[in-house]
This record gives sequence, structure tokens and C-alpha cells, in this order.
Amino acid sequence: MVYLQTKKPMKLSDFQFELPNKLLAQRPSQDREECRLMVLNRKEEKIEHHIFKDIINFFDEDDVMVLNNTKVFPARLFGNKEKTGARIEVFLLRELNKEQRLWDVLVDPARKIRIGNKLYFGDDDSLVAEVIDNTTSRGRTLRFLFDGSYEQFRIKLKELGQTPLPKYIKRPLEEDDKERYQTIYAKHEGAVAAPTAGLHFSKHLLKRLEIKGINIAELTLHVGLGTFSPVEVEDLSKHKMDSEELIIDNLAVEKVNKAKLKRKKICAVGTTVMRGLESSVSSSGMLNQFEGWTHKFIFPPYDFSIANSMITNFHTPKSTLMMMVSAFGGADFIKYAYKTAIKEKYNFYSYGDAMFIM
Repeated sequence: MVYLQTKKPMKLSDFQFELPNKLLAQRPSQDREECRLMVLNRKEEKIEHHIFKDIINFFDEDDVMVLNNTKVFPARLFGNKEKTGARIEVFLLRELNKEQRLWDVLVDPARKIRIGNKLYFGDDDSLVAEVIDNTTSRGRTLRFLFDGSYEQFRIKLKELGQTPLPKYIKRPLEEDDKERYQTIYAKHEGAVAAPTAGLHFSKHLLKRLEIKGINIAELTLHVGLGTFSPVEVEDLSKHKMDSEELIIDNLAVEKVNKAKLKRKKICAVGTTVMRGLESSVSSSGMLNQFEGWTHKFIFPPYDFSIANSMITNFHTPKSTLMMMVSAFGGADFIKYAYKTAIKEKYNFYSYGDAMFIM
């Protein structure tokens, strides 16, 4: 069967499929590099089944893998509402003002929170927040009231915060989630969700890649919840992505552009990396340095400029992540691959198995 890249605009309903709940991974694989790996060869339209550590066999000297070195911070807090004592979950999204300690947050249950309400955190109520704005139907802006320096305030947030596992994981937080919901190369704190394609890399595997002569380039894209926000319009061109902070430095640019000129493999490790790379392309199709915000939304049809391969996890129906993967791998081929994944019982989503598209 020939899977041609679609040139017609696709709709939200094109990305619907039945995903059994039992395939939503509740825990990571025992060892990072031992999860399953589905390999999609676009040219030959062939699917192979491997273990993730086999990824090294698909790369040669001077090929480049681009990683997202963002670091997840403990963004989930639990507090109590003044007077009623109602338990409120606060999910930190974005710091708006360092001096005033203003944050965009999600609150749950949202209906119980109004402007002017105060929330108390910690057994000793050592951290207090006041609701000062309703920014969206579910979102709020909080001002944290804290006696101490900014550094002490951030330490207190970390002390009270929890690892922000996705809501679909229906189990209590476990001790090793702190480590496993973080890539081993995470450096710059700012993400509220892990760039999950990178969770499969172990120190041992990175060392083997280095010994083989495969170059590692890094960018920073601080993953926000916008990546996972549901698309609610049938016409995809009307969907607006939330902005996320992106930094691509000169070292990454040099590595990627050198590989591009030599026609080597350039692999985006994850949808966040792919989005980052496509957010900063020169008129001649090369990568540029970047420091700012991106709200790039990629869906079929789309012509990619930088990466010619990608590693990604298996995504949920109607997600922006699946749309991007479909744009890269070909919508029909990806649909077939997902049917195969369900049949073969691959694990989906953040702690799930991996796919390599070449």
C-alpha cells in the first residue's frame, strides 16, 4: 500500500481513534532504554519492532540528535481555601512577575475560587496566595505572599510542590517519579511537563552514541500545558497554541547546520524539539539562533525544514502531538502505525513506548 503525504487540509475528526485505557502507561519501563521502539521507514513504508537501545543502530558518525534540556519543576501544589478550608489543587503554569511573585495557574475545582480569595499552603500555612485575576475559564492569576527573599520563595515552592504527573495516571505519586519524570540531561528549570521522548535515554546509551561519533545538540523549550490542551475546533487553522519559552544557542545552530550541509541525519528527539527547530528557520532553510516565545502549531500538510527524522512517544487521540507526528510521518502511514501499536499492545503517552520515524 502506498501512503502518500496528504496535501489537503485535515480536520480535528481525522485524528480520532479508539485507544484502550489499559494502554495508557501508568508507570515507566523498568529501565529507561528497555522500552519498546517502533521504527517507521517512510521511504520503504515499512514498520519494524525493536527495543529503544537499538536506536543507535540507525545512526552513523556525524549524524545529530537534538535534545530538549528543559527541566520539570514541581508545579503541583495543594492548598486550603480561607474560611472553608476546602482543598484546592494549584498547578503553576508560568511566572508573570518575579518581583511581585505573580503566577498564572490552573485551579481545581475552579468553581470554588473567586478574585480576592486567599489560599494557604503547607502544614504551617507558611505560604499564602491571593487570587487577583480570572485569566481564563479555568485559569487564575495568583500573587504569592511570602516573607523572605525570592530565592527563599522558590525553595519554598519546591518544598511544597509535587512532580506534575499527567492526570491520566491514576495512582499516588511514587518516590521514583521525581527522577523518572525527568530526562537525565535536564538542565534548565521551567517546564510543567516532561519532554517525554527524552525519558528513554540512559547515561549508558548517551555514552554509546558519543563513542559512535553521533553529535548531540541541545535546545531549551519550556513545555507548558498548551502542548496538551485539547483542540476544540474542527478547523485546525483556528486552533491557537499557548506560547512557550524557547532558546536555541549558537552551538546548537552550528551542529545542526553543519549536519544539514553534509546531508546527515538530524533527529528531533520529541515533538517539542521539532516545534522548536521549526520556529527558527532562515529564508534559506537553515537553523537560526532564537531566544523568545513560540506558539508554533504543526499539522498536516506541512513541509519540514530542519529535522529529517524524529523520536516520539505514542500520543492520545485528537492531540496536537499526534497532529505533528502525522504531518511528519504521513497521516495515513501514522494511522496504520497506531493501529499496529494498539494491536501489538504498545504503551501510550508520557510513560509509554517510543516511535522512531526515519
